[in-house]
Amino acid sequence: MGFLDTERETLDTLLPGLDAALARHPLAELERPGSPAVAAFREAGGAALLVPAQNTGIGADPLQAVRVQRAVGARCPSLAVATTMHHFSVASLVETAKHGAGFEWMLLEAVVGKRMLLASGFAEGQTGQSILRPAIRAERRGGEVVLNGSKKPCSLAHSMDLLTASVEMTDDSGERRLAVAIVPADADGVSVRPFWRSTVLAGAESEEVVLRDVALDPQMVVLTEVGADAVLDSLHIAGFLWFELLMTAGYLGTASALVERVLRHGRSPASVRAELVTDLGAAMLAVEAVARTMRESESWGEGLLTDALTARYAAQDAIGRTTRTALETLGGMSFISSDEGTYLASAAAGLNFHPPSRGRMAESLCAALDGGPLHVG
Repeated sequence: MGFLDTERETLDTLLPGLDAALARHPLAELERPGSPAVAAFREAGGAALLVPAQNTGIGADPLQAVRVQRAVGARCPSLAVATTMHHFSVASLVETAKHGAGFEWMLLEAVVGKRMLLASGFAEGQTGQSILRPAIRAERRGGEVVLNGSKKPCSLAHSMDLLTASVEMTDDSGERRLAVAIVPADADGVSVRPFWRSTVLAGAESEEVVLRDVALDPQMVVLTEVGADAVLDSLHIAGFLWFELLMTAGYLGTASALVERVLRHGRSPASVRAELVTDLGAAMLAVEAVARTMRESESWGEGLLTDALTARYAAQDAIGRTTRTALETLGGMSFISSDEGTYLASAAAGLNFHPPSRGRMAESLCAALDGGPLHVG
């Protein structure tokens, strides 16, 4: 098997034609605002990837999903980031359906039938703020739940059909708890503002989504068991697992695209090429190990999330090492003649900035490994 063959074969099996459709476009065209990549993903049926087969979806398991994301990241980093947020939202909806009133299953089937894309409004992007403290507030007004706030950045802001958002809401006892709201993109009070200024990952459509007095049917808001102490319930553990693994695999794919250029260059020493492939391969094997456990386990706990975070932070280090070495190996003429190498290195570094940051989680990880609860915030 050649480099990335396993991942690309998985992508071709589950989403036929997507890899070829992406390969037809130059990287710069795929990574710009208005990229054709999102439309190609929708056309290939990508929205259904994690929807269970019993809900007419593809029903990819975690191992297949991380391989798909690595393959996508190797073709279009922006699409890997954007679709991770869709898949994360779908996976959260699947988990919510296990405890919900039944409408979630109808939504999942609509995602498949209408090829709907879900944006994620879960809290992130605010330096120093807990990711379990959303910027969107919910309150009951008569027979409705009304939302106010915004999410920035929010990938797929222009292409989304639904927004799945974490919100703060008061339960019947008066305690503030986290809830998950499902918001139609065309609902009154939903708007999109420009936010993303960087040219890196500009194709992910990461803008600000604003909610002003958005009224929802109460069944579109699911209260969780997570309160101010930030101890995770099953819904959030599942969500974080999917998020960390899919995002990590996507960025490993982006770094792999740079390494693939070194392999094609062919003039670097075999020892250097082997080092690059081994470093990224080991990081991906760690991701796959967690994904296999997810596939084979009936319940997912904090220990598995600890493993996922460990794999993610190890991948960050591997990406940093390989992208530096790959750029140096490609040499100055490559740097002068094309900006693809430096772009891929910059894009791959984006994994460092997704929550939860390593520095913020260090104490909690050490406490969890010492037998305490895992706090994510």
